[in-house]
Amino acid sequence: MGLFLFLTIFSLLYGLLHAYAFIRAKQALAFGFPASVLIVVFMLIMVLCPAIVRLAESHGLEVAGKILAYIGYIWMGLLFLFVCTSLVMDSYRLLIYLLRVIIHQELSKISLSAQMVFFIGLTVSVFIAAYGLYQVFDIRTEHVTLKTTKIPEGIGKIRVVQITDVHLGLIVGEARLKRILQAVKEANPDILVSTGDLVDGQPDNLKVLAKMLQEIQPRYGKFAVLGNHEYYAGLSRSLNFTKEAGFTMFRGNGANVAGLITIAGVDDPAGESYGFAAEVKEKELLAGYPRNRFTILLKHRPVVDKDAIGLFDLQLSGHVHKGQIFPFILAVKAFFPYVSGLYDFKSGSYLYVSRGSGTWGPPIRFLSPPEVTVIDIVREEHNL
Repeated sequence: MGLFLFLTIFSLLYGLLHAYAFIRAKQALAFGFPASVLIVVFMLIMVLCPAIVRLAESHGLEVAGKILAYIGYIWMGLLFLFVCTSLVMDSYRLLIYLLRVIIHQELSKISLSAQMVFFIGLTVSVFIAAYGLYQVFDIRTEHVTLKTTKIPEGIGKIRVVQITDVHLGLIVGEARLKRILQAVKEANPDILVSTGDLVDGQPDNLKVLAKMLQEIQPRYGKFAVLGNHEYYAGLSRSLNFTKEAGFTMFRGNGANVAGLITIAGVDDPAGESYGFAAEVKEKELLAGYPRNRFTILLKHRPVVDKDAIGLFDLQLSGHVHKGQIFPFILAVKAFFPYVSGLYDFKSGSYLYVSRGSGTWGPPIRFLSPPEVTVIDIVREEHNL
C-alpha cells in the first residue's frame, strides 16, 4: 500500500472516529453553532495532522513538525480510547433500552445519560492515555530459548537480540532509543537484528541516532530488513541510515554468519507500491541454504509462507505492535492471526512476533509494553 493510499484510507477512518466523538460531545454538552464550528475546524486539522506532519518533515520544518506530531498523535490516542470506552457504554445503554422495552418498566436507576457516557469516557481515556505515555518508556526484555542440534559443538549458545518497529523520527528520538539500546547492551548479544520500521521520518538528527546504534557491536554482526515505513520515509534515506547504523541489509538474500547459523531476509510488500517487486520467493531463497545449519528468516510482517515452513528454523517478525493500544488488537487479529509471542508450527519451524520496541503514531502503549527480545539458541545433544 503506497503512502498516499494509506493516508487516504486512514484519514477516512479517522474522520469517522471524529464524527462519532463530535456527536457524543454535542449530545452531552449541547453547545451552540459557534462552538460547533470551532470544534469541527479543530477536528479537521487533527484528521489532516499526519499528512501535515509529513509535509513539515519533508520541507525541513522539524520543530513545527515535532510540535504538531505530539499534539496530533496524543490527540489520536485519546480519541481512540474515548471512542472505544463510549462504544462499550453505548452497548450497555442499548441493552438497558431493549430490556426496558421487553419488561415494560423504567430502569432509570441503572441507566446512563448522554452526559454520563461522555464524562466517563473522557475520564477513562485521559487516565489510560497518561499511563500509556509512561508505558512507552517501560522497555521489557522478553526471553526465548530454542534448543537445536544445529549449533556446532563447542559453541553451546548463540544469543540473538531482536529490535523492531522502533519508528525513529520526530517522536521516537534519542531518549527512547537510549532506553532501547540500554536493554540491548544488557543482553550482550552475539547478533543484533532489526525486523523493519527502524526509521520512520526525516529528522535532522538521524546521524546522531545512527551513531548511537553504531556503538552496538555484537561479535557476529548486525542484520536488518525493510519494513513498510522505511518506504514511507524514503527508501534511499532509510537504506543510508541503516547502513550508517552498522546493519547489513538483507533484501531477498542472506548469509552464512560466522559459519554458525544462516540469516536471510526479505523486503516488506509495501515496496511493490513503489516499484520494487520481490525478486525471490521465500521458498526459493531458503532452499539454497543447508538444512543442517540453523536458519533465521527476518520478515517484517508476521505472515508465514506455508511453502517455506520447514526451510527455516525461526522467523522473526514485528509490524503489528500487539495492537499498541488495547483494544486495537481486536482489529489487528482480523488481518494478522499471529500478533505476539512464539508460535510453533510443529515441523521444526518457529515464528516469534515482537510487540515492537517503539511506537507508531500516538506515543502511547496500553496492555502492550514495548520490548527487546532475547533469543537464546542452545545446542541440544542427541539422545543416544
